[in-house]
Amino acid sequence: MSTAQQVPDILSPEFAANPYPAYRTMRETAPLIWHEATQSYIISRYEDVERVFKDKAGEFTTDNYDWQLEPVHGKTIVQLSGREHAVRRALVAPAFRGNDLQEKFLPVIERNSRELIDAFRHTGSADLVGDYATHFPVSVIADMLGLDKADHARFHRWYTAVVAFFSNLSGDPEVAAAGERTRVEFTEYMLPIIRERRDNLGDDLLSTLCAAEVDGVKMSDEDIKAFCSLLLAAGGETTDKAIASIFANLLTHREQLAAVREDRGLIPRALAETLRYTPPVHMIMRQSATEVKLSGGTIPAGVTVTCLIGAANRDENRYRNPDSFDIFRDDLTATTAFSAAADHLAFALGRHFCVGALLAKAEVETGVGQLLDAMPDVRLADGFEPVEQGVFTRGPQSLPVRFTPVAA
Repeated sequence: MSTAQQVPDILSPEFAANPYPAYRTMRETAPLIWHEATQSYIISRYEDVERVFKDKAGEFTTDNYDWQLEPVHGKTIVQLSGREHAVRRALVAPAFRGNDLQEKFLPVIERNSRELIDAFRHTGSADLVGDYATHFPVSVIADMLGLDKADHARFHRWYTAVVAFFSNLSGDPEVAAAGERTRVEFTEYMLPIIRERRDNLGDDLLSTLCAAEVDGVKMSDEDIKAFCSLLLAAGGETTDKAIASIFANLLTHREQLAAVREDRGLIPRALAETLRYTPPVHMIMRQSATEVKLSGGTIPAGVTVTCLIGAANRDENRYRNPDSFDIFRDDLTATTAFSAAADHLAFALGRHFCVGALLAKAEVETGVGQLLDAMPDVRLADGFEPVEQGVFTRGPQSLPVRFTPVAA
C-alpha cells in the first residue's frame, strides 16, 4: 500500500485543477492509498473499481451512505441491500425504462429541451451550461413528478446544496449545515404534495410511485420523498454535467462533431465516450464488509473505500489511448453503455447500477439532437477553451458558443 504523499492530494488545488496526471500516477505507482483527511482508502485501477462495484462476493456495502447521503435525503434506496433493496428497486425502476420512459416521459423531455432552446436560438449565442444544461434535467424531473416548474430556482438551490454536501471531502461545517437545512426544507415542501397526490392520482411519476406495489410492499411517504430528493440531486447534477461535457468534448474535436452532426446515430457513442473520458461523477464510496485483497494491497474490514471513477475510466490496461477522446474507439461498447453490463464505470455497476441511466441517455440524446438542429454551425466563442471544475463531480461551469440564428 502507498501513502498519499506520493501523489497530489485529492483535496489540493493542484488536483482540482487537473486530476488526470495524478490519476495516472496513482494507477502506476500508488493504486491503493490511505487518505487521512477523508479517512478512506483510495483505489484507482479499473480492475479494482470494477470489482468493488460488481461485488460478486459480498465484500462491500453502501453503509457509507448512512453518513454521506442520509443527512440530506433521508434513507434512500442506495443504502439498502438484499431483498429490501430488490423490492424498492422493483418499485421505482419501471418508470425509467421501456414503455413508461418512451411513451410517458420522452414527450416531457422533448418539450422541456425545445422550450429552453427557443429562448436563445434566434440570438446566435448561448452559454450551453447557464442557458441550457443547468436547467434542462431539473425541469424534466420536476415535470415528470408533476411539480410546479415555477419552483425551479428552489429545486436548483436544493440540489446544489445536496451535491455540495456529499462532495464536502474537507468537512466544511457551513456546507454540511446548508445540506442538512435542505432536507428540512424539501421535506416540508414534498410531504403535503405526496399526501395530496395519493388522494388524486394522475399520470405523473409521483402518482406512479404512490401507487406502486411489489409483493405487498408500497413506498411510504418518507420513502417517496427521499427518492424524489435523490432523483433531483443525482439526476440534475449528473445529466447537467454530461450534456456540458459531451459538447465540450465535441466542440474541441471538430471532426467528431461533424460526424455526429451528419449521423445522429453516433450520439450514443459520443455520450458513452464522454462518460468514460470525462465522467460527471469522479468518485463513489463504498464500505468494506471483510478484509479484501486488491491489486495494490489489502483493505481491512469496516473502512471507507473511495473508488476513483475518473482514474479507472482512463486505465491504460483497459483502454487504448485512454487520454484521447474518440467516439469511434472499439474498446467501448455503446450498445451496453447504459446498462449494468457497461464497460465504463460512470454509472457504477452491479446491483447499485444507476437506476436513471436510461433517463439520462434519453435526455442527452434528445438535447444534443435538438441543439444541433438549432445550431448547425455551432462553435466555441472566440478564444474560449472549456475548463472542467470540481473534484467529486466535475464538468465545465461555462460553455459560451456562437452560431447562425435559426428560426423556430
